[in-house]
Amino acid sequence: MTNKPRSTGYIKSLASDLPASIVVFLVALPLCLGVALASNAPLFSGIIAGVCGGIVVGIFSGSQLSVSGPAAGLTAIVAAAITSLASFEAFLLVVVLAGAMQLVLGFLKAGVIGDYVPNSVIKGMLAAIGLILILNQFPHLLGDSSSAEIDENTPNPDKGNIFVNFFKAFGRIDSGAFIIGAVCLAFYFIWEGFVANKKGFIKLLPTPLLIVFIGVGLNVLFSSAGFVQPLSGDHLVSMPVAKSTSDFLSFFSSPDWSMIGNVQIWTLALTIALVASLESLLSIEAVDDLDPYQRVTPTNRELKAQGIGNLLSGLVGGIPVTSVIVRSSANVNSGAKTKMSTIYHGIFLLLSVAFIPAVLNLIPKACLAAILIFTGYKLAKPSLFKAFYKKGWDVFLPFVITIAAILATDLLKGVILGIIVGLFFSFRSNFRKAVFVVNDDTRYLFRLRKDVSFLNKAIIKRKLEEVPENAHVIIDTKRADYIDRDVVETIEDFTLHAPLKNIKVDLYTSGFVDHGFSYKVLANNNDDASLQRNYEEVIESVLHGNNNNNAKNKN
Repeated sequence: MTNKPRSTGYIKSLASDLPASIVVFLVALPLCLGVALASNAPLFSGIIAGVCGGIVVGIFSGSQLSVSGPAAGLTAIVAAAITSLASFEAFLLVVVLAGAMQLVLGFLKAGVIGDYVPNSVIKGMLAAIGLILILNQFPHLLGDSSSAEIDENTPNPDKGNIFVNFFKAFGRIDSGAFIIGAVCLAFYFIWEGFVANKKGFIKLLPTPLLIVFIGVGLNVLFSSAGFVQPLSGDHLVSMPVAKSTSDFLSFFSSPDWSMIGNVQIWTLALTIALVASLESLLSIEAVDDLDPYQRVTPTNRELKAQGIGNLLSGLVGGIPVTSVIVRSSANVNSGAKTKMSTIYHGIFLLLSVAFIPAVLNLIPKACLAAILIFTGYKLAKPSLFKAFYKKGWDVFLPFVITIAAILATDLLKGVILGIIVGLFFSFRSNFRKAVFVVNDDTRYLFRLRKDVSFLNKAIIKRKLEEVPENAHVIIDTKRADYIDRDVVETIEDFTLHAPLKNIKVDLYTSGFVDHGFSYKVLANNNDDASLQRNYEEVIESVLHGNNNNNAKNKN
């Protein structure tokens, strides 16, 4: 039996962690660049985020296998934030504040927040992000650079929304970029289908890295063959190349602290803190399921680790980080045993941007776009819509409304609207199941179940008043956990005036839960730990008592 590795046995696990870290590094490198590209951020900031996610979050996290870095799930928020703030340094302040908020959430023990968001809303959020990725990256796949940034830190003021850019790109196709993008995207789909049921070494080959090799190889072929114009300029990755250590350190950016009083800064920080925390918690839960040793990650500690990672990433010029499932699953599948694999991969990212930036600048943006479009497809694949449709409208509608709201507004508003819709269907389901009414001729059964709130009062009152004369009504509350006082009074009122229509009423209540029915009005008889009350005798005794009192008064 294999012993569970201890967190202190990092040296013993080196033989497993080091090879796994190399695989994760090869997967993470193009993804860091691609996410930064999709976020309209400097590509260097994506690498910084990968380094902070690997080294900083890796050190402070309680997870042994999770890998953090820039995530596709935040691209929509980051891109919109950078565009609205019109300054990347101002956005770095947002990242710092978001990290501080995550730290506070960790100390407040808010690691359970992910459990209170309906799964349909979470899946809808991820599907919307997938659609946004596809719409955002198609212009790069087709070679349209008109919507790109003017330079590394300044967004293009003439840039339209994602829908406008998507359709305009088809009129600005660059043949070289289109060929590279189409070949890379087709290869991605074919390769993933080919290795789906394979085992062994071929399963460990990082597909994003293969895509990068194909993209670079095709562009080199275009340069040598000359039959297609090779890509250059805006169509290639542009990483700064340092000539000295001081030159390399100058590439790092710092936040614009003068914007600290801007309300928009705080709103964006709160949005990123909540979404990044939710995505990290969901990813952590998935990684714990993948862990062959089934280790459980402390969620509050994870929020603190993510907060420290984002705080430092923003201070040195990086975009937000979260725990990400793609890199984490690659880490697990590569045989990693401890968190050192995550830390090693962060070190490799730092070394790559320090010593081989010229090699990174050979990568066409079209092949990065293909990677992100495939990622978007996996988040919003048609089978997901079909699966939620089969689950019923109470699940499908919150899912679809969340997607539509995010596409129409922004991610935070869309998620909030999705939660509201999900709560509506939850209340609606509980409302319907709380009261069960059935009748056979003049015999009626009213069964109250689960939680019966004041919202059920109207339907209970209406159904009781519809009972005809000379009927027999059984009101069963044994299965109710809670009955609102208004509902109790409605039932008692009906019980009091039922004899006027010659209606016999029997009430069955639990012997373990006191729902608050009045014992002064009702006659009690115990039967098998349940309380059965017959009201005809009560009403008669009350009427006789009143008649006797009236007779005495006359005398």
